[in-house]
This record gives sequence, structure tokens and C-alpha cells, in this order.
Amino acid sequence: MYKSVKSGLLPVLVLIVAGCGITLDEAETQAHGTFEKDYATAEVGELEVLPDIEVIEGVTYVDDILVVNKEIPLPSDYNPGLQPEVIEAYQQMFRDGAERGLDFVLVSDFRTYQYQEQLYNNYVARDGQEAADQYSARPGHSEHQTGLAVDVGSADSASNLTVKFGDTPEYAWLKDVAHEYGFIVRYPEGKEHITGYQYEPWHIRYIGDEAEAVYESGLSLEEYLGID
Repeated sequence: MYKSVKSGLLPVLVLIVAGCGITLDEAETQAHGTFEKDYATAEVGELEVLPDIEVIEGVTYVDDILVVNKEIPLPSDYNPGLQPEVIEAYQQMFRDGAERGLDFVLVSDFRTYQYQEQLYNNYVARDGQEAADQYSARPGHSEHQTGLAVDVGSADSASNLTVKFGDTPEYAWLKDVAHEYGFIVRYPEGKEHITGYQYEPWHIRYIGDEAEAVYESGLSLEEYLGID
């Protein structure tokens, strides 16, 4: 398995970016500075854990893992496409699941900033901003823009909205093996107050070899990296 590190995204690091946010203006650049200051030191008991935080051309890495969430943005022109290691990993997982009689489908993968903007605005128009913010990322804050996240479903849940993926045999298997393919369930149940999003069993994020440690910890990615 590959690890989701800076070396895997070198082609996109040639972007020339003035700041590092959805507007790429000075305010977003300052926001990144605030992030680095706020999370430079996290205390665990009496020990100090110092996350290695690096911002390269507006893209934030914590301990070599690309991070984007409600507080940490991506540049609007960050456009890597779905990463090859992610394609290889989810396809292998689907094949292994099929051997067990499971029927996985890919529901959503890479999204551009512009597509996420349209999607988010549609949700806001339909449900209001407060509700939309619980289940949809604002443009520049979507994991799908990293090219490292996919939404998956079962054939039943993808075609029948009355079937919840979290209640399917596919998810019962995936939740305990996704890390073997380099994935974590990015928005786990019970961590909504940390991730800022509702529980999403279908949204899996590729982080490579580190996935096993995150899975074993039972923590969200923010908790695991010490930036919660």
C-alpha cells in the first residue's frame, strides 16, 4: 500500500498560489498561519506531541498526511484528479468483497472546487445553510477535491434510497477491513462534534499505511493527528 504523503502528489505542487484557501486571498493565508500556531503543540498527559505541520502551495500536510476539513482549506485551483493508488485500492477492495458475495458500487470520487461549489449551493438552497453544513463541505473544504476520497455504496443502497449503506452487509465487512486497503471511514459515528459532519459510513479516505493505526486507535483523523 502507498502512504498518502507529499510525494504522491508532486505533480500538483507546481501550482503557483498566492494564499491557501477558497479565495486565495490574504485572509485565508492568515487562517493557515493561525492553524499552524494553534496546533503546533498538543498535550497528551504530561508529554508534548508536536505535529509536523507543513503548508506547501496552499495544501496542508500534518505528519505527511494531506488534511482538509472545515478549518483547513485547499486552493480553488487544486485539481489533482482521483489518485492512481486510490483507484487501485478501492477496485481491489471491491473485487475482494465480490468474492464474498458483496456488491459494491462507486458513488462519487474526485470533485473540482467548482463542482463542489455548485453542489453545496444547491444543498443550501434546498435545506438552508445550517443544515447543509452538517452533510456537505463548502467549496475548497471537500475531501473529494484531494483526489484521495471516494463515496461507496452497495448496489441496493445506491439504487434504493430507503436502504442505508450503514445497515448493509457491504458496510459490515468494509468497516473492519478498509484499513487493509489504505482507507479509513473519514466521518465516523460519535465523532460529529470533532469532524463537524454527520456520520457518513460511505465516505472513505485513502491515507495508505497509516490507515491501520488510525483504525486501531478508534479515533477520527483529527484526533489521531492531534489537531482536534
